[in-house]
Amino acid sequence: MPEIHNPVLPGFHPDPSILRVGADYYLATSTFEWYPGVRLHHSRDLVHWRPLGGVLSVRRLLDLAGVPDSGGVWAPCLTWADGLFHLVFTNVGGYTGFFDTPNYLVTAPSIDGPWSDPVPLHARGFDPSLFHDDDGRSWLLSNQVDWRPGHPWAAGIIAQELDRATGKLLGKPHQVYGGTAAGMTEGPHVYRRDGWYYLVTAEGGTEWFHQATVARSRRLLGPYETDPAGPLLTAVHRPDLALQKAGHGSLVETPAGEWFFAHLAGRPLSAPRGRCVLGRETAVQRVTWTDDGWPRIAGGVPHDVVTGPDLPAHPWPAAPEDFTGPHWNTLRRPADPSWLTVLDPGRVRLLGGRPPSSRAGESLLARRVQHTRASFEATVDFEPSGFQQMAGIVAYYNSRNWYFLRIGWDGGPVAEVTSCTRGRLRSHGPAVPVSGPARFRLDFDDGTLTAAYGSTTWGPFDASTLSDEHAHESDGENALTWGFTGTFVGLWAQDLTGESLPAEFSDAHYHPA
Repeated sequence: MPEIHNPVLPGFHPDPSILRVGADYYLATSTFEWYPGVRLHHSRDLVHWRPLGGVLSVRRLLDLAGVPDSGGVWAPCLTWADGLFHLVFTNVGGYTGFFDTPNYLVTAPSIDGPWSDPVPLHARGFDPSLFHDDDGRSWLLSNQVDWRPGHPWAAGIIAQELDRATGKLLGKPHQVYGGTAAGMTEGPHVYRRDGWYYLVTAEGGTEWFHQATVARSRRLLGPYETDPAGPLLTAVHRPDLALQKAGHGSLVETPAGEWFFAHLAGRPLSAPRGRCVLGRETAVQRVTWTDDGWPRIAGGVPHDVVTGPDLPAHPWPAAPEDFTGPHWNTLRRPADPSWLTVLDPGRVRLLGGRPPSSRAGESLLARRVQHTRASFEATVDFEPSGFQQMAGIVAYYNSRNWYFLRIGWDGGPVAEVTSCTRGRLRSHGPAVPVSGPARFRLDFDDGTLTAAYGSTTWGPFDASTLSDEHAHESDGENALTWGFTGTFVGLWAQDLTGESLPAEFSDAHYHPA
């Protein structure tokens, strides 16, 4: 039998929604402030996955201007009905105090599109999903958020009927499940099997106490009985496991009746429960069913290796690594000719954008870091005329945490490193004169990062600051900035004068060590 080696989607790929259509399996994952929104992967055997890029690639489909760090696209759900793919998602505009959580629906006849204009749904909560029942009716589920001080923000799971023909919600929402003592109930998905409705939710918060909970009912709208055996999946009591934070996920059944659970997990740099620089990743577990109809994962814990389905192996050709490939992402604005031009497959021009503190207009083209030991290098051709113009390569988590090896200005073009740690800027010498195109390199070695240009190196720096755990900031009671993404490496051009000085980048390569 084939083996599934976890994580199947390494690097920043959280909140997986898994779907089978015929012989094809699709995984949709959250993208937060990054374009294209909702990243897709495709498989025919649940072992080998190929990236398809993202669904929401233009501003008509998704507007991320102004969203906070770790705002934007949360927990999409991909389903199939009436010969169409249905995708629901939240575009989170804010989460401090009040939650700004508008939800949308788009459809397409093919996984490759074209995708319809977004239909607004409710904004009562986040993590929407669609369930298409056997009677032809469809239901939108999500959590419900309570903004009131002194109240838990997670106010249960709600369901409301959706008219698929019009995209309109019908009637009033029904609260169907209040969750367990783990709290923070979110990420609902409903399945029907042997006359039962099964509700899978994520609980405990998407950190070390995360879990997947199952409840069931004979009626879609409940009441639901929680599995008396406890969580379907968690690593809360097993800090020794390689996969931690296991929880938020969804089920899929093969044509032969085998069941699997795709879920998020994190891999700490060190045990127990060190920082996770790769962010939350996607893993897949085998599911069996008890005689009395409850789903089970062996031991209730995440496994590095599981037995795969009885399906023919289906590996894919490697996706292009150049600028035509599906690996590249842009920050808060879609890739379009107003600021980004692919000159040829291995060369791209970026017009200098707004500063890192901005929530719109940044000129950053980046890809996920998927290994704790890896290198990224690129050639940078840039001619600044003052200290407010800079371009180079970056190791980036969010607007408050990054390392930037850049060409700047100090009486002439120079190479140096600037870093930001929780909003504190620092310059790291030496400043080395640059003449003509410069070949820059970043090296990750587990918890450290080194920058290099020619014979000059900077660092080692603390790479663990590029992690969910470090990025999370609070005032002791409320989250000020959440860390829900993961480390990226990429190409960054800034022109703080507003003159949009261009920079050219070529031969960008990411290498696992």
